[in-house]
Amino acid sequence: MADPTDIPTITTAEPAPAQPSNRKQPFPSGFLQTISEGWAQRPEAVVPPRIEAAYAARRRDALSAVFPGSRLVIPAGDLKVRSNDTDYPFRAHTAFAHLTGWGTDAEPGAVLVFEPRPGEGHDVTLYFRERADRTTAEFYSDASVGEFWIGPRPSLDEVAADLGIATAHIDALERADDDRVVEEDADLDRVVSELRLLKDDYEIAQLQLAVDVTASGFDDIVRELPRIIAHPRGERIVEGVFHLRARSDGNGEGYDTIAASGAHACYLHWTRNDGAVRPGDLMLVDAGVEVDSLYTADITRTIPVDGRFTDVQRRVYETVREAADAAFAAARPGVRFREVHAAAMDVIARRVAEWGLLPVTAEEALDADTGGQHRRYMVHGTSHHLGLDVHDCAQARREMYYDGLLEPGMVFTIEPGLYFQADDLTGPAEYRGIGVRIEDDILMTADGPVNLSAGIPRTADEIEEWVARLRA
Repeated sequence: MADPTDIPTITTAEPAPAQPSNRKQPFPSGFLQTISEGWAQRPEAVVPPRIEAAYAARRRDALSAVFPGSRLVIPAGDLKVRSNDTDYPFRAHTAFAHLTGWGTDAEPGAVLVFEPRPGEGHDVTLYFRERADRTTAEFYSDASVGEFWIGPRPSLDEVAADLGIATAHIDALERADDDRVVEEDADLDRVVSELRLLKDDYEIAQLQLAVDVTASGFDDIVRELPRIIAHPRGERIVEGVFHLRARSDGNGEGYDTIAASGAHACYLHWTRNDGAVRPGDLMLVDAGVEVDSLYTADITRTIPVDGRFTDVQRRVYETVREAADAAFAAARPGVRFREVHAAAMDVIARRVAEWGLLPVTAEEALDADTGGQHRRYMVHGTSHHLGLDVHDCAQARREMYYDGLLEPGMVFTIEPGLYFQADDLTGPAEYRGIGVRIEDDILMTADGPVNLSAGIPRTADEIEEWVARLRA
């Protein structure tokens, strides 16, 4: 057997250690003498492997094949401090979740280790902290893991059966010498990112589930428009209404909800959500539910607050829809990913040129080297990959992502927009303060693209009917 110190180790970044607290009070002797007594026996749970276990095993095999002879270390990450001794909700690192199948129930501090076998392949072990039940002092004394504080936690055997991975206590994890540990390895980050470019059947089903729950959240918002309009910070009500659906039917939001009414819709990442929602304005809502497997949707709809588009609002809205439809038509297997964006931008450039908003022709604006004048009104990209991260596969090589070819199994957004900020003097006053984005989640199949979010109203007529129906 090879000397383990001679094995190169690749790892992602380590989490920062938790800060100690001086708030703990000593326990009196009576408590210490009795706390471990009088508890009913909790039987070991018998759990069959979860459905995603087989898919995660294939992903681990694919990763193992790329790094023969190397030790791979994939930490889940740890709790992160929100303020003093309160933490943010825990979410495992995306690569860890993808390779284990552990979603919202993943344990903070867990580490997945690929130990190379002599010859080829790896032995994979999931290390995490064993349950702190009533047989341990941590049961009552440690608020981060003690089951008196946070409830039952799984045993090593339970997790091994659930995920189909060998498990061991975190204390048994032996790290390589410091000079052989790479704190964050670009090759590993790239490979695990590119591994997610093609979604398997389980992932596609989870993404459809996330879209379906998100659709219900958008329905909830439309139903609550009267209450939203009545509140001085109606954008917050939008955010709260969607959050209720996200938490009740999923894990939460996959990213901060954008609830942008009026001129706020022209700020691409408006997440303060502290403005009023006024009749006569458009309200842009960019929101996505993250389900318990941690897969997220990413949907945007732009809604006339009083239920009807003005002529100018409709003109802008239908132009954005035309751009989205052009991008969808351009998306086919074998087409370069960037061509989806180019198709949308061709529509945007030609329409704003027709409206007299450009100092050059549409053809000149579309010149790759000297153009771009139309990008003033749509500075962002049209598409990004979607999955466990809302902007998934972000460490993939450019030739695999932006310049890559579309393949069956890819899931990505199509989200053109037009934004005329309130103080932009380059266009007529009637356009100022109008912001529109339409965003759908697209699955590429061998027969072409499928819009996973097609059930959410898209056209201007559908949007108006939607508002009238749900507010009735």
